Amino acid sequence: MKVKVDGDTGVSPAPANVTVAVAVKSEEGSGSQRAVKWAVEKLLPKANRFVLVHVMPTITTIPTPWEGDGSRAGEYIPVDGLEANVVKLYTGDKRAKCEEIFIPFKMLCKRKNVETLVLEGNNPATVLLKYVNDSGIKSLVLGSFSPSYFARKLKGSSVPSIILKHAPDCCDVYVVSSNKLMTNSLNPLLAAEGDLRTINKQQSSASSVSAGNVFHNRSSSVAASHLNSLEFVHGNSSSYVSPQHRTNRNLEDVTTGLEAVKGCHSHTYSEQLDIQDEVERLRLELQDTLAMYNQACEDLTHARNKVQLFSSQYLEESGKVNAAKKREENLRKIAAEEKEKHMEAEKEVEIARKLLSKEVYERQIAELKALQQSLEKKRIVDALLSSDGRYRRFTRGEIEVATDNFSESKMIGEGAYGKVYKGDLDHTPVAIKVLHSDASEKKEEFLKEVEVLSQLHHPHIVLLLGACPENGCLAYEYMENGNLEDYLLERNSKPLPWFSRFRILFEVACALAFLHNSKPEPVIHRDLKPGNILLDKNFVSKIGDVGLAKIISDVVPENVTEYMNSVLAGTLGYMDPEYQRTGTLRPKSDLYAFGIIMLQLLAARRPNGLIMKFENAINCNSLVDILDNSVPDWPLIEAEELARMALKCCNLRCRERPDLDTEVLPLLKRFSEYADMHTNEEKNLIRAPIPYLCPILQEVMGDPQIAADGYTYEHRAIKLWLDRHSVSPMTKQRLQHKLVTPNHTLRLAIQEWRSTFNIVQIEKN
Repeated sequence: MKVKVDGDTGVSPAPANVTVAVAVKSEEGSGSQRAVKWAVEKLLPKANRFVLVHVMPTITTIPTPWEGDGSRAGEYIPVDGLEANVVKLYTGDKRAKCEEIFIPFKMLCKRKNVETLVLEGNNPATVLLKYVNDSGIKSLVLGSFSPSYFARKLKGSSVPSIILKHAPDCCDVYVVSSNKLMTNSLNPLLAAEGDLRTINKQQSSASSVSAGNVFHNRSSSVAASHLNSLEFVHGNSSSYVSPQHRTNRNLEDVTTGLEAVKGCHSHTYSEQLDIQDEVERLRLELQDTLAMYNQACEDLTHARNKVQLFSSQYLEESGKVNAAKKREENLRKIAAEEKEKHMEAEKEVEIARKLLSKEVYERQIAELKALQQSLEKKRIVDALLSSDGRYRRFTRGEIEVATDNFSESKMIGEGAYGKVYKGDLDHTPVAIKVLHSDASEKKEEFLKEVEVLSQLHHPHIVLLLGACPENGCLAYEYMENGNLEDYLLERNSKPLPWFSRFRILFEVACALAFLHNSKPEPVIHRDLKPGNILLDKNFVSKIGDVGLAKIISDVVPENVTEYMNSVLAGTLGYMDPEYQRTGTLRPKSDLYAFGIIMLQLLAARRPNGLIMKFENAINCNSLVDILDNSVPDWPLIEAEELARMALKCCNLRCRERPDLDTEVLPLLKRFSEYADMHTNEEKNLIRAPIPYLCPILQEVMGDPQIAADGYTYEHRAIKLWLDRHSVSPMTKQRLQHKLVTPNHTLRLAIQEWRSTFNIVQIEKN
């Protein structure tokens, strides 16, 4: 390897078909700029081809794009997992950016036919060596810098040193740094000029210098090698050596040479003194030269910084000019497109003007038809509601009087669709549900609830007593003891005994079976929870909020998954997981919520995580630890059997849940009978609802009739009363007439109540 100190060097004539390649890194790299300038000055005039080469890393990953919240910024995806067109597009974009690197270097060249080439690879030295071997490059120029000793130790061999070591003989490699030039050519294009010289390892190792010649030429050779040269390179090393270090090494070499001369030849003592004086003089001269060199290096660095500053400013301004040109071109294109769009818009406006009169006429006709249809629909609905004899129709004034004009003191609850007030209608305590005035689709929800409740009559479903269609109000029978949730989660209330809980579960199951077996279409509650299970004064349970139920025309089989609803209804914790996942509603969706309620009646806890707690308790034989400790006398065998049935009802898959009629009801009926055997008092607590009792006879009515005072009586009792009196038996006020009207709705409800209690054998005969 040959190393040459940078200076005014000449270029020998290049052979025919000479291709010169210059490897560049980026526009910020001073080494690449130095290499291009040197190649342009020394090699470009005699070269047939002049190629600028840049090595870009191999693309193995592609960054993810930025999102609005920055959630996926900075991630990289391997190219193996992406489509080929995406990888190709990203690679093309990277190559285009690499092509921009050549712009400042091409501006340094003096001719226009400068070629550029982007190579790809992770090892620049290997890629450049392969390119030299494949393309037959005659000269390869690289830029370099002089790293510190510690940087060389940490980084290892640099790209220029690897290429110098492994380049083929047919290619001359030139490494241009700030203060020296290195080459591998035995016959370099550069010849020594002035006070610069080349030291070749092969020449120095092959030649033998005698000690006599060294001594004879000490004045000339030592001075030439120490005063006129600025750097020594030992062997084939291309590492940077500081000026002070070089001075010490040079003086050591001179001293060693002189000692060798003394050992090999006999000289007088005076000659030795002359040599020492000469060495001292040369040392002083060398120190002065090094001081001048250091000052020159500082000046050069300052000048280079200015050049880099001016170059960066020039490139920045050039970029701004190019960007302005691109913006101008884009604006021209946009203006042309906007002009074309404007022409098209004018044509469309002209067409719209011609069609405007026709559209206005058609719209007026459509509005008139819609208004006519709306009025007709309202007339039909009002006629239907006014003629519906299945429930009592109250006026707005009656509702306002019953609720003290909707006083807050009368409000006892608030549901999803409105508030619930306690009031008195026809001298009977009622719960009045009033829809929100701003609720969407208010009329449809109201009509739906009235339609459902007017057809459902069961002892364990809250009875609809009447409605006010004009004001959107529903009147239910009043449940004195509130809802089941208050007794399970409110510790300040009296806890329910275990036999009452067993009975309540059986009553709710009977009501669910009635809903699911309704004809012609089954009714699904969808929001079964302790808050919707109400208790009367005798703690008889009834399901409320049935008006929100979903009526299914075609029941989906349990082994078929079908998406039906996009809007889910219900309460989290009680909602069927399969219904949440698929939107499919089945009768067994209510069974999941009923299973949660069964577990709550056993543990008196909230539904969150209750299934897992019972599973662990049963597996660990520690069920007694999770049972409600406010009930001291739990029948553990029955409680465990009930818990296992509840867990089956809470199965995640609908098809794996038990059947309500054939599996759940028989078990709960057995538990209810078991509870009745242990307490006669519980039987006495199950009484007929107050609206079913005749105010005169205080017994369940068989033929209910409405008198002029608004109360309902047993037919034979009110007939006997009217034969003897002309005042009301309840208000003691004079009756306007003595006519009575059959109450078919109440009669049907009483018949269904009798039928149900005959089945469970609780009715008193």
